[in-house]
Formats: sequence, structure tokens, C-alpha cells
Amino acid sequence: MGAGELRVFFTALGFFTRIPVPAWVGYSPELLASAPRYLPLVGLLVGLAGGLVTELAALVLHPWVAIVLGMIATVWLTGALHEDGFADTCDGLGGGWTKDQALAIMKDSRIGSYGAIGLVLILLLKYQALQQVDSDVELFDGAFDEGLSALLPALVAAHGVSRLVVLGLMASLDYARSEDSRAAPLAHRPGPVSLAFAALCALAPCVLLPLPQVLFALGGSLMAGLAAWRWFQQRLGGYTGDCLGAAQQVAEVAFYLGLGCSFI
Repeated sequence: MGAGELRVFFTALGFFTRIPVPAWVGYSPELLASAPRYLPLVGLLVGLAGGLVTELAALVLHPWVAIVLGMIATVWLTGALHEDGFADTCDGLGGGWTKDQALAIMKDSRIGSYGAIGLVLILLLKYQALQQVDSDVELFDGAFDEGLSALLPALVAAHGVSRLVVLGLMASLDYARSEDSRAAPLAHRPGPVSLAFAALCALAPCVLLPLPQVLFALGGSLMAGLAAWRWFQQRLGGYTGDCLGAAQQVAEVAFYLGLGCSFI
């Protein structure tokens, strides 16, 4: 990775997480416009942090408590960026009848009933889905020593794949806002090379999980992405930064649900 690409990666890391980046990275709209191709790689790091917290906490606490602590770690590490987007999207698309109304509601920093209820429900669903992964999913044979659960690779893979879904939406939808916003500099369609690199990063951890279940997990994330694409296109004619956060959350949960399918 050259110095220029390293700056792009650190820009992505600084924008999408709370992780401090070196001062020499600086800032420019060009760097931020190129940053999304590293979004799945950043997701792998976030998932790895959440997975390690979960596994370490499980050594001394009940696994269900460890799962909550792992979720807290990922929320803290990203500054609740995606959860905030999910809540705003619930408020905007739930309370707005027109595109302009929905965009105005989504821009409001206050959370409404749709956002609060939606956020509680998706976090509860994520928690329950992770419990099922912990109890029903085994690691790919020989992947790790016995005693390590599937939660670590599942979290890493889900955070990477869900952000790949986000990149797919960016590549196939227009940006719905015309005025300046925090996400506007990112609103560029990633090219084929960027998408291929992002897919390689996102899919790599999936080899540690059992093939039949990981195919269902990938299918779940894909269906979540397609549903989000259709909904955003119909309601807004494109996406906003909040929409991307919402898509990431839904695709992540869909990955866990597919992975934990009990009939496989």
C-alpha cells in the first residue's frame, strides 16, 4: 500500500470510527471521496474488536452478557454512526409522506417515536440473533482451537459484508440530497476495482464459517440490501448518509439470522 492509499485508508478509519489517525493524513474532499472503498476493511476491524471483547468477556461472564459487551464495543468504536442513521431513517421514512418531508425529518437531530422503537427492536433482534449464532453455529473444521466460539468470525464477517452492501447501494443509487451534508463528499459511485477490492476484504472471513450457513448469511444480507435499494429508490429517489447507516444495520442483522438458521 503506497503512501497515497495509506492516507485514504486512514481517512476512512477516521471518518467511520473513533480510532485516532496520524496528523500527517490531513483532510481533503478527494481523500474522503475515495475512502468508501475501505469501508468493508474498516468493518472487519470493528467486528474484530467486538468479537475480541465478546470472547474475552465470556471467559469470566455469562456468554449472553459477553455478547452485550461486544455490541457496546462496536457501538462505541463507531460512535453509533450506523445506529444513528438507522434511527433517523426510521423517523424520516416512517413519518414523512413526501421526499422533502422525509429528508427534513432525517436531518433533525432529535429522535422520534419511529426511530426510538426501531432502534430498540433492531438492537434486541441483533442480540437474540447473536445468541443463536453462539449456540447453533460451529467453526469451520480446523479453523481454530476448540473452545473458541463462532461469534468472533461471525462478527468480523457480518461487519465486513454489511458494509459491502452499503457500497453496493452507493454504486447503484444517486445521492438524494442536493445541499451540503456530512455525507456529501462521500457521495461518489465506487468503480469496479474499488468494489472488487471491497468484496475481497468483506468475504475473506467467511471461509472460517460453515459453507451452508454462510451462504444463507450472505443471502440474507443480499436480500436486505435489495429491499433497502427498492425502498430508498421508491421513497427518496436515492440514498442519504442515514440510509446507508440503516442498510448496514439491517444487512448485519440479516447476516446473523441467516447464519443461525436452525433448519440447516
